[in-house]
Formats: sequence, C-alpha cells, structure tokens
Amino acid sequence: MTTSSSIDRDQEIQNLRKLIADIDSGMLTTVDEDGSLHSCPMSTNGNIDADGVLWFFIYSSSHKATEIKHHQYVNVSFVSPDRQRYISISGTGQLLQDRKKIEEKWKSQLQMWFPKGLDEPDLTLLKVNVNKADYWQSTSSFKPKTIIF
Repeated sequence: MTTSSSIDRDQEIQNLRKLIADIDSGMLTTVDEDGSLHSCPMSTNGNIDADGVLWFFIYSSSHKATEIKHHQYVNVSFVSPDRQRYISISGTGQLLQDRKKIEEKWKSQLQMWFPKGLDEPDLTLLKVNVNKADYWQSTSSFKPKTIIF
C-alpha cells in the first residue's frame, strides 16, 4: 500500500531530478578537519536516483574522502543561470567500495578524471543521501521552495 506521503516524496524526487537533469556538474561542499567549508566541482551526469540519492566517484585516498569520513554532512549546489535555476541540496555522505555498484554507476565520460577506469584500485563511490533541497526557479520569485526528505 502506498501512502500519500510516499507519493508526495516520489513526486518531489521526480521534481528534483528534472531540476538537475541537464546540469552536469555541481559544487560539493564538505567540512574540513579544522571546521572550515571546502568546495570542489563534481560531475553527476545529471543523475539523482529514485531514492533521492546523488552519486559521485572519488579516490578513496583523497582529501575529500578524509573530510567525509570525519564529517558526513555535505551540500551540493547546482546552477543553471541561463534557465534561472539554482538548487542547494544538503545531506549526508557515505563512502562505498561496492564493486557491483561502482560498475553499475560507471560512465565512460569519467575516464577523464579516472584514467584507469574501473581498474583503478582507489576508485570509490560517494553516496549522498539527500535530506533537504532548496531551489529557486525563474526570475519571478526570490523565495526558495524547499523539499524535505
């Protein structure tokens, strides 16, 4: 049996997927060891799955991975200024070295950043479980709309 809240959540996830579908990169913000915020561009290929999860590939030995191990809270922001679309997603990050999931999520475009491809022993998935998304769309409204998962 499907409840109205799960239907609403599914609709909100679909809306969020549409908002970022044509935006390839977002800025991933993590908390550094000294408590400061640290951002870097990450390619998503416009992908958020049906469960409201964003996926990124990173090196498990990277500073970004270390930050996430110490502080799981992250933010990902997406911008499409030509479409007047601004999205800020907050959630928790989790590092996964699940080979099956890595193969499932891999796209050939990622070879640019990971030259060894799937043969890269340090390849890790960053799973971002979305907790909340704020977005602004069009020039007619300065008030954000909020989706809480």
